[in-house]
Amino acid sequence: MTESRRYEPVTLGEIKELAEVGRPTVSNWRRRHASFPEPVGGSESKPLFDAEEIGRWLDDRPVPDGEPHPDGTLPTYGERFRDGLRSRRLVMLGHGMLGPDELIVRALAVAAMEGERGGSLEESLPVGLLADFGAADPELLYTVRELIAELGSAGAAAEAVLKLAGRLQSDLAMDATPRPVVELIGALAQPVLSAAKPVAVLNLCAGAGDVLLALDADDGANYVAAVEPDALRRTVLNYRLLAHWSAGEILVCSEPEDLDGIRLSSVRSAVSAPGRGPLGFPPADLVVADPPYASGEHERDEEGPLRWALEAVRRLGEDGRALVVVPSWTLSRPRGVTGTANTRMREDLLKSGAVEAIIQLPRRIHTFRTGAEHALLVLRGTGRPPANPHALLIDADRLARRVGDDWQRNVVGLLGSTGTPVPQEAQRVRVDTAGPGSSYLLDGRSLLPAHRLASPEKGLDHFAATVEARQNAYVALPHLKQWIGDLGVGKREERAEHFKVGGQLRAGQLRLLPGHRIRESDIGDTGVPVIGREEMLGALPFGQRRIMLEELAAYPQTQMTEQGDVFLLTEHGVRTQVDDAGGCVLLAPVQGLRIAAYRKHLMDLAEGESAHPESLWMRPHTLARLLAAPRNQQRGSGSLVRRVSVKDMDLPQLPVEEIADLEAVLAETERHRTEVRRQLSALDALAERLTAGVADGDLRLRRRPDRGSGP
Repeated sequence: MTESRRYEPVTLGEIKELAEVGRPTVSNWRRRHASFPEPVGGSESKPLFDAEEIGRWLDDRPVPDGEPHPDGTLPTYGERFRDGLRSRRLVMLGHGMLGPDELIVRALAVAAMEGERGGSLEESLPVGLLADFGAADPELLYTVRELIAELGSAGAAAEAVLKLAGRLQSDLAMDATPRPVVELIGALAQPVLSAAKPVAVLNLCAGAGDVLLALDADDGANYVAAVEPDALRRTVLNYRLLAHWSAGEILVCSEPEDLDGIRLSSVRSAVSAPGRGPLGFPPADLVVADPPYASGEHERDEEGPLRWALEAVRRLGEDGRALVVVPSWTLSRPRGVTGTANTRMREDLLKSGAVEAIIQLPRRIHTFRTGAEHALLVLRGTGRPPANPHALLIDADRLARRVGDDWQRNVVGLLGSTGTPVPQEAQRVRVDTAGPGSSYLLDGRSLLPAHRLASPEKGLDHFAATVEARQNAYVALPHLKQWIGDLGVGKREERAEHFKVGGQLRAGQLRLLPGHRIRESDIGDTGVPVIGREEMLGALPFGQRRIMLEELAAYPQTQMTEQGDVFLLTEHGVRTQVDDAGGCVLLAPVQGLRIAAYRKHLMDLAEGESAHPESLWMRPHTLARLLAAPRNQQRGSGSLVRRVSVKDMDLPQLPVEEIADLEAVLAETERHRTEVRRQLSALDALAERLTAGVADGDLRLRRRPDRGSGP
């Protein structure tokens, strides 16, 4: 740094990197805008520009796709540029002998000591702070102090240091709670924090303190504590808090059990806790937690993510509220026959009456965990039984697609409303059964809102829509007037009940056929048909790709389909197809469903026995169409690829006679559709050959003269 300038001059390439834009953008700025700052040095081929002038010029240019600030304003390229300038010297220091985590810890130690200004006794400072501060070299001290001077506070400098975690490839950035989740937790916690009396706030699995700092619960009267098992994150949390506030105001410990032996006077010496003993943190009015677990971790042991939810409920007061972020797999895994530690903890939460709401968060909400989904559990104290034995399921992912960035406010409104929400976005579901055929959460199935929420199409009169569709088909297909006219459509007096496909699979009435993974080199144009994603999407015709039986022998787990099996592709919706011949091989992600009783039904027909509708509870074409109905299309989950769980689809309970009639109509409809597709294919082939011949100059097309109405 020079004496006349806070920052060294920058090149065009450095402007590009610090403002996070492309080199052509910087060139366009300089060429098209006369107000762009003039060089202060360098050469004609590599000019140097005053960094502060560049920052002021970029302040007038907002980032179009930037995440808005809390006040609704867009960030500017000037802000990005200055953030880059502030952290550049620290990044350069990180390329030396220090590792990224060690550099961040020492820089935070400097910020903490500068924020403390000697205002606390040495014994009240976090363990190791003085050692980390003493280990900071003069260049690190100078850089952090310059940050404090420029940003105006040690807390702001600490936040600038933590932004380096991603650039330095530190794991601290991967576990940071996403800002939208922090905002949602803050909005849901506000009624508790705004109470007219001191409240007890506990942050379990606090990480680096993103949620705790956003809550701003330390107002001088509240009891505030944080638990963080990881030593590095606990150190970062201590130093970060100290940079913002004075030492000893927030208790930080390594295990929840440590809370039971503390003296309240060490947390709030000036505030007493009426009716509470001298030892132990008081029952909390608010508990928050964001455990850093990846998909599938600790599913079968007692240290899984739901352990923190159970601990949050145990620490809650009678009227308290807990907000716990969990991976969505903890909610979507079915119980099965024996169950796991995860499903047991999940059922314990439900049985205790602690679950007030389950909020499925928007996908890709986590910057570093793009393949994982998360949910937020809203929990209540279990001191007295809940007045409402229901839990509110909210699909915030679907909600965000409809309302955009305003989804957090809508979620808060749904939790505070007693009205009836949009069924596809939120529903109140009983925790325990209310009788046969009722839907309830303690049935061992997935609790994920995307898997549970389903309803008839909103604002649609199915009878009127079906009559209109029949009339349109009547006009468009005059040669089918008789068949279309014979279709009898009527309203059902009572709405049909539904059952889950997963239950039929467990009962053996349906069988799930998995798709297989076969090398592309083994697939050719002879042998048995291969059905994969391309065939289901219509990119390839059925039967074009095949595999020889000799090649198939290398895959002993492969199963062949039978006549009447239903193919399913459940990515980004549901696509189905009936196998009318059998003998196909399914390629993942395509799956199949087999009606267990259908083979015997076909054998009876082949032996000349008369068909009895009551002998078959479901038919292939009916099954295929019901699975692809709109109520099942919306059940998708998954951060990268939206997939619908076959087990969570549902089917209506219909009399076997209605199933048989519907199967006959659907089979005849499919036959007519096949004939129409054949006609369209022939017309497409004719048009293709005509245009190809004319384009190559070999054909001359002319229409024959009109012969009139005669033969």
